[in-house]
Amino acid sequence: MSKKILVVSDTHGDNTNLRKAIDNMGNNLYMMVHLGDMICSTSVIKGLVNCPVEVVRGNCDSHSGLQAAKLIDIAGHKTFITHGHIYGGKWGIGTMRDIAKENGAELVMFGHTHEPLIEKYPDVTIINPGSLSRPRQDGRRPTYIVITVNDDSKLDYKLVTM
Repeated sequence: MSKKILVVSDTHGDNTNLRKAIDNMGNNLYMMVHLGDMICSTSVIKGLVNCPVEVVRGNCDSHSGLQAAKLIDIAGHKTFITHGHIYGGKWGIGTMRDIAKENGAELVMFGHTHEPLIEKYPDVTIINPGSLSRPRQDGRRPTYIVITVNDDSKLDYKLVTM
């Protein structure tokens, strides 16, 4: 049976759409990753789900004591997660990609831009779930990403627009 990972960012203290995204996942939620700008305590975010939660500090979470970036394991896939603001957001994709390569990571997740992105390169995949509370892309609809871990451990990425 496949596993589902919810990837979100930039909720900015409004967890209404985060709750909806969690509800949309049903009982199939294996992990949640929040890429910063929560503007609430991590205990609030972690209290919304019954699964492991990984979080990093966003530029609006400066006093949270959280790491700005870290390496995590996503079902056997080394993953570099960050909010992205210290790397220049979407203009820093090259830097984030280099950091991933230097650390043997095959996946980069970042937020900050409030615009969703899924880019696959031969050596790394880079994703940004956009924002659940303050989207900036055309149409300005809240977005998140669902990663499906298939039985063969392959990762599939789906951008969900609310």
